[in-house]
Amino acid sequence: MGLEDDGLAGITGDRLPDERRIEGDLSESIRPGGALWALASAGPQLRESAALAADAGLTALAEEGRPRAVVVAGVGTAARTGDILATVAGPRCPVPILGHRSAGVPGWVGAADVVIAVSASGRSPEALAAAEAAARRGARLVAIGAPDSELQALAERARASFVAVPRRAPARLSLWALTVPVLMAARELGLVNLVEADIAETARRLDEDAERCRPDADAYVNPAKELAMNLAGSIPVVWGSSPLAGVAARRFGDMLAANSRYPVVSGELGEVGRGRVGLLDGVFGSLAEGQTDIFADPTDDELTRLRIVLMRDDGLDGDDTGPKPDVRRADAIADLASRRGVRCDVIPAEGGCALERLASLIAVPDFASVYLALLHGLDPMRVPAVSEMKDATLGSD
Repeated sequence: MGLEDDGLAGITGDRLPDERRIEGDLSESIRPGGALWALASAGPQLRESAALAADAGLTALAEEGRPRAVVVAGVGTAARTGDILATVAGPRCPVPILGHRSAGVPGWVGAADVVIAVSASGRSPEALAAAEAAARRGARLVAIGAPDSELQALAERARASFVAVPRRAPARLSLWALTVPVLMAARELGLVNLVEADIAETARRLDEDAERCRPDADAYVNPAKELAMNLAGSIPVVWGSSPLAGVAARRFGDMLAANSRYPVVSGELGEVGRGRVGLLDGVFGSLAEGQTDIFADPTDDELTRLRIVLMRDDGLDGDDTGPKPDVRRADAIADLASRRGVRCDVIPAEGGCALERLASLIAVPDFASVYLALLHGLDPMRVPAVSEMKDATLGSD
């Protein structure tokens, strides 16, 4: 079946897709419980989750002092909360923060450590096994997940703190609801400097980006629709210019794969300069420009091209808490792409704290992943392969 046959004609190469393809598939996605609705509620999610965490008795975590290490256990979006904690805590965090993506906990975990088990559904085998192992070894345990779930029951048996986060959407659309309790637990442990103003400003940023990306805004004023149409028919390569931007880049990769069903390369520029930048000279980069294959069928479609998304975080003025982002490397990537005819979209980080800057890099791409799915006639809320995989693995998030 060719592009003309499956309804995707006109979205490859240099031609922009018709925005009406997006508009025609909005009805389900903007209803309560739909993908766009869930993303638009990111600000309220964050505020609600902060209030729930404040009422969950997390202050008791501070009674035993600073831990030896913190393990954030979970898979998928739950695992990303550990990445966010590590980048918000920064390189000067006094204890190591480890994301653990498999069942149980590392062998060294004991009474001196804290385990934060995260599962949107409250029934992820990995989070449940981690919580059980933490309780058995005497580690301090914090559990975050759906109310009245297996994870809550386990936390209650272990007399551990539990933050009940209502599940109103798939985990990948509930990032902020799951992240804030993790950050607030770390704050009680003295690992992050997260003040109420940071939470308020981050929520406000998410509200503003939701307004900019609203479904009734045309593409020339809606940055998410514009990004979706730029990426249509390409192979997205998403790179972040700092550790913080690298977390956002990998998050966008997750969302493009799950919502839009696009293959993605994502990572941090520190990794890119060690080899991945070679993609620019490959068959989907500059080599595709004007190359003739003597064995090619004359009727073959033009080769799909790379499209770079550069998430650029140049740091905060006066911030001396860690190594400076490598601005020169970000400039070099944009220049290398331009000289090879590989198009590049730049998303700059904005905001006065690490959490807000991260939100500024995540919000618009999240919306773009949904608009790109709608552009192809896909329902981002129904991903058969994901559902079948969960069924096969007994309820993983």
